Amino acid sequence: MPDRPRLLVVVPSDTAPPARLGEWLTAAGLELDERHLDAGDAVPADLADHDGLLVTGGPQSSLDDNATSGLGPVRALLARALADDAPTLAVCLGAQLMAQAGGGRVRVGSEGPEVGAALVARRDAAERDPLFAPVPLSPDVVQWHHDEISQLPPGATLLASSPLYVHQAFRVGRACYALQFHVETSPDVVRRWAQDDPVGVAATPFDAATVAERAAAVHPDVEEVWAPFAGRFADLVRAARTTRV
Repeated sequence: MPDRPRLLVVVPSDTAPPARLGEWLTAAGLELDERHLDAGDAVPADLADHDGLLVTGGPQSSLDDNATSGLGPVRALLARALADDAPTLAVCLGAQLMAQAGGGRVRVGSEGPEVGAALVARRDAAERDPLFAPVPLSPDVVQWHHDEISQLPPGATLLASSPLYVHQAFRVGRACYALQFHVETSPDVVRRWAQDDPVGVAATPFDAATVAERAAAVHPDVEEVWAPFAGRFADLVRAARTTRV
């Protein structure tokens, strides 16, 4: 096995790269094996050659059928990760796919798109969670989703909520985590999203430039909270590798 724990990174769209989250995980000692759907990369059926999984976001809808979206293999891999309780972190679209893979539900957001710099609120269960316990009560995040997780998978633990959508972060089993919000973005990534998503921007009180500027302003605070979170997730992946060895 390689010296560094290997993290499989599935990128459904190159518009939503791992960006800063990938940098934090690499700095925490992980080797990232990225598979890009836009490039036609194959998605493995399991994690036999990896110690953990990261699934990022994208403009696709998890409600689209597999043939249209190409997300079927990603959902199947997440189902396998859940069954094996393999260290997994799923972000935005990835979180919605994890919810579906675990028996939860996704629908078009009942309150419309949730877009831009925002706060989420840690739930009581987060106090007993090894990744979320050190997170502040109301950390900064970046939101950018049109669909919502309307029902969590059976047995999931809710870890964070927002005033608009309650299911913002959850854990399934011991090691599978999902974040509806973004922590990985760079200001340039958010700027492109704002330019390319007039419907999402229209759901805010701001124009695209202001949405991007407000998100850029919170990125230092996002890094302060979520870079250490990424380090704690890397510890889970490292522990899983030790168990496998």
